[in-house]
Amino acid sequence: MLTPRRGATKHRLLTEKIVADIETGILPPRTRMPTHRELARQLGVSVQTVSISYKEAERLGFLTGEVGRGTFVRNRVTEKADRFMLDRNSGDRADLSIVRCVYSEEHEAAMRRLFAAMSRDDSSVFMQPCRPIVGLDAHRAGAQHWLRGLGVEVPQERIIVTNGAAHGLFLACAALLRRGDVVLTEELTDHGIIGLSNLLGFSLRGLPVDGEGVIVEAFEAACRAGGVAALVMVPTLGNPTSHLAGAERRRAIAEVARRHGVYVIEDEVYKPLIEEPLPSYTELLPDLGFFVTSFTKSVMTGLRTGYLVVPQQYAIKVASILRVTGWSATYLTADIATRWIEDGTAQALLDVQRREIRTRQAVVRETLGPFIAGSHPVSPSAWLKVPDHWDEGGLVRQLARNNIAVTASDPFVASPDRPCGGIRICIGGHLSSAGLRQVLMAIRGIFEQLPPVYDIDILD
Repeated sequence: MLTPRRGATKHRLLTEKIVADIETGILPPRTRMPTHRELARQLGVSVQTVSISYKEAERLGFLTGEVGRGTFVRNRVTEKADRFMLDRNSGDRADLSIVRCVYSEEHEAAMRRLFAAMSRDDSSVFMQPCRPIVGLDAHRAGAQHWLRGLGVEVPQERIIVTNGAAHGLFLACAALLRRGDVVLTEELTDHGIIGLSNLLGFSLRGLPVDGEGVIVEAFEAACRAGGVAALVMVPTLGNPTSHLAGAERRRAIAEVARRHGVYVIEDEVYKPLIEEPLPSYTELLPDLGFFVTSFTKSVMTGLRTGYLVVPQQYAIKVASILRVTGWSATYLTADIATRWIEDGTAQALLDVQRREIRTRQAVVRETLGPFIAGSHPVSPSAWLKVPDHWDEGGLVRQLARNNIAVTASDPFVASPDRPCGGIRICIGGHLSSAGLRQVLMAIRGIFEQLPPVYDIDILD
């Protein structure tokens, strides 16, 4: 029963109770809520009261309703990601929790050369302009050149310069989607997509995947069920499982999207790492495809410049959203990216990245081969199976006690029907190849150990 409070309506009291139970963990993420009629009967209130409360909790980002399946507690990814992925100096901890580029002396030398050149040049080119919201002409020309190498051949008016891929993904989703829209993605997907569903209020549904990502038949079935607005995914080296969609898989997905009029937003932040030419959805679906990429996972982590390619009819709308949320991307970092594209530095650092990652992935296969559930020779991360004698949470805690930070599956789960768990390890950053090998050997040793009889963290 609800405890009455003067001046508070029943639906307000119920909403507060739902939110409190979610925040205290009584209702964990992905819990299926009672039906409106069932909860109304339990509490002795009207069905309308429950309906209003559920809608308000959805508006606040605590619940999500899925047609034909019910109402579920949202996976509030922003909080989970903060627990699992370190975003601060980790001291003596080996941080394998966040995808970063390998940082080498070649990166350091490239930055020193760049700063020396910029100190001699006229900075007014990128410091004085304020009108070009979608990017300076020179920066969009550089973007056009870089995108061409990724299989994206489009006119400049369809290119918008962004502050990284996350920014581009937000702009695409904000322009295209509305609260309550049904959006499909991989069953384990990048936590940024999940975070956007919480922020923008669209209903996210995970699709089953294989080694090439989203399974065509599952996508077709979801589209036939109706009401699907978009498919948002990472087709190249998908996070966290490192799946890679081949050319035929991409064409098949595009054909389904075309038949059903479903938009496709492809987050291709990892595509520069792949040397194999693969078609883009913006090429296969000029009126339905959005393409997002950046330099942060392939050239240099701190180079937070990205490019968003939009269907022609969305160019003005996306530009207007960019104007009211940030005016424009930062010209300085966009100028750095453009300079490096023009003088070949971006390609040279990309080559360094590919070489280093190949070497490190070989070490991952050598040390953790039996535990690998998903990887690729140029993926900056690997997805590991949890040994049968461990549970996921206990394994992550044991690694943390040994000063090794990894990411569990929680931040990547897109919908309530949770797939098998796992842990993601990232192999870039400042850690040397020798240091990485040492950490991976330590992980293997823990994987092969039997877990404690009592988990100390649970008893505390």
